Amino acid sequence: MNAFTTPSTGSAQLREQHDYLRLLGARVTGGAANQMLMVALGWQMYDLTGSAWDLGLVGLAQFLPALLLTLPAGHLVDQHDRRLLLAGSLGLQCAVALCLALSCFHGWIGSHMILVLSIALGAARALQMPSQQALLPSLVPTALLPRAVAAASSSMQAAVIAGPALGGVLYALGPQVSQLGQPVAQAGANWGAALVYAVSLALLLIAVSAVLAIRHRPLERVRRAPGLAQLTAGIHFIWQRPVVLGAISLDLFAVLLGGATALLPIFARDILHTGPEGLGMLRSAPALGAVIVGLGLARMPINRRVGRALLSAVALFGCSMIAFALTASFWVAFAALAVSGAADMVSVVIRQSLVQLETPDEMRGRVGAVNSVFIGASNQLGEFESGSTAALLGPVGSVLLGGVGTLAIVLLWTRLFPALAQRDRLQS
Repeated sequence: MNAFTTPSTGSAQLREQHDYLRLLGARVTGGAANQMLMVALGWQMYDLTGSAWDLGLVGLAQFLPALLLTLPAGHLVDQHDRRLLLAGSLGLQCAVALCLALSCFHGWIGSHMILVLSIALGAARALQMPSQQALLPSLVPTALLPRAVAAASSSMQAAVIAGPALGGVLYALGPQVSQLGQPVAQAGANWGAALVYAVSLALLLIAVSAVLAIRHRPLERVRRAPGLAQLTAGIHFIWQRPVVLGAISLDLFAVLLGGATALLPIFARDILHTGPEGLGMLRSAPALGAVIVGLGLARMPINRRVGRALLSAVALFGCSMIAFALTASFWVAFAALAVSGAADMVSVVIRQSLVQLETPDEMRGRVGAVNSVFIGASNQLGEFESGSTAALLGPVGSVLLGGVGTLAIVLLWTRLFPALAQRDRLQS
């Protein structure tokens, strides 16, 4: 594709990449299922314990196995069929969803079981994220990669819109479902959560099928023993490239400080005075903003001043979290979260495109594994950070401090990574 290719021509070329579309389908269905799981786990944990600290532990339980398994997962992705590894990681999530559904139906669920199964989810994602990231560039021509990343990100955000909203509605339908299932009801059964977990299982099975239908077969690779040099190659690669390191670490610290996902059950119930349906809407709000911006970026990618655009987007993310912390209006909070998602989408597309374009194919698994730890740290570890600071400062103080901290990070990164701030184009 040359410099004069129109947006519509680029979109048409992307639609011709059938294996890419299969991967996209798997990401959407698997992502929606994952978001539904997160809504149900968060609401159920807060129902069981009423503790912000325990909400944070759910995020920590998902992050720790991802951190410990990152290096071996990246090596596996660079040595074996990425398609089969992705299918296996989704299969493990199917098993978790099945355990959650059965335990809710039989009334076995408790906070400790939620934490144990959250660990299993974290282990599955340690393999899912690098295999998914490394597989995508092999399914499209290099010229289409920025559009493919934007389309994949916006489609994923569409799943993040639908998943939490559907999860919240299904959870709220629990009392009606329990009446229909009274003849087989178990003592202590949570029908709303069981319904969410069962639908999540069905979506995950669809995702596994879509991945296995991908026809692309990887090139033969030289098998290497997982020595220390091989395991840490991704870290060395990123460390030697200031632009990539700056982009990844900026996202890490911004979302680590500024994220408020773990605290949404508290905001929904205690500050905005809504139920699980409202929680689902709040969780969907960032994705709504993200999908609108993502669709625009898929048609008209950012081609100039990408470093400045990245830093500006992260600053806008911090401002939106400050606005969210200070409002007691549901719709103002919804709008602030939507703006945060729109800003985050710009950051995600620029960061992912930079990483993919700067990384050779034989390194994508290991680099993707390190990148996934940064993403996991910003999300799951960020949830723990939010929960722990909320236990000390309250939910409003926690989110407000995080938003201010995000703005400080943008200023600091402008000085620490001048090459990133001055980067003009995605491809050097």
